[in-house]
Amino acid sequence: MKIGVIGDFNPVYLSQQTTNDALDHSIHKTGAQIGYDWIPTVTIAEQLDAIKSNYQGFWIAPGIPESAVGVLQIIRYARENNVPLIGTCGGFQHIILEFAKNKLMLEDAEHEEINPDASNPVVSKLVCSLVGQTGEVFIKQSSFVSTLYRGTAVIEQFRCSYGLNPDFEAAIDEAGLTIVGTDAEGRPRIVELTGHPFFVGTLFVPQLSSTLEHPHCLINAFIKQMIST
Repeated sequence: MKIGVIGDFNPVYLSQQTTNDALDHSIHKTGAQIGYDWIPTVTIAEQLDAIKSNYQGFWIAPGIPESAVGVLQIIRYARENNVPLIGTCGGFQHIILEFAKNKLMLEDAEHEEINPDASNPVVSKLVCSLVGQTGEVFIKQSSFVSTLYRGTAVIEQFRCSYGLNPDFEAAIDEAGLTIVGTDAEGRPRIVELTGHPFFVGTLFVPQLSSTLEHPHCLINAFIKQMIST
């Protein structure tokens, strides 16, 4: 059983290096017989069928991908086929983008960091950058994610400057990609897909707070879901 980490790995990029570390922590904690590979985004389109066959879960990694098209293909496949998926930081942003394009049918939905001149930026620049920030996240009590944290307020680390455009929050939430975690002002920080066994996006980077002694609960749960699927 294998996880496909979707992204263009750069060993000097802390959020990506700690993705490997966090996976190792949770694999050790759960005792899972599971491996993982980074999948370069430019290879996805031509290898899509093989990727679907060879990987039983996906992590949409932080960072701006070389091929957003490939990333969106994987997200859509996992969303529509109940394949476990987690997306963090840039992964959260691409989960939003895929949902807007293929569920809300906003074909011109774009990511403002990739296209600063986008006419329909579903992912837009945050009012205040969260790069290097630590902040409190408030979790809805009735959500799936709340059962993983076993609480309704947590402290997490951020490394991003873009998030869900407020103009699209209601449409995204009402269509089933539910906003289940926010900051104190109600701005989205976690989304989960209603009815899916494990489809979670976080604007923060949970892998930054994972340790061998205390692996992150979201990553533990992601791996456990893969094993049980």
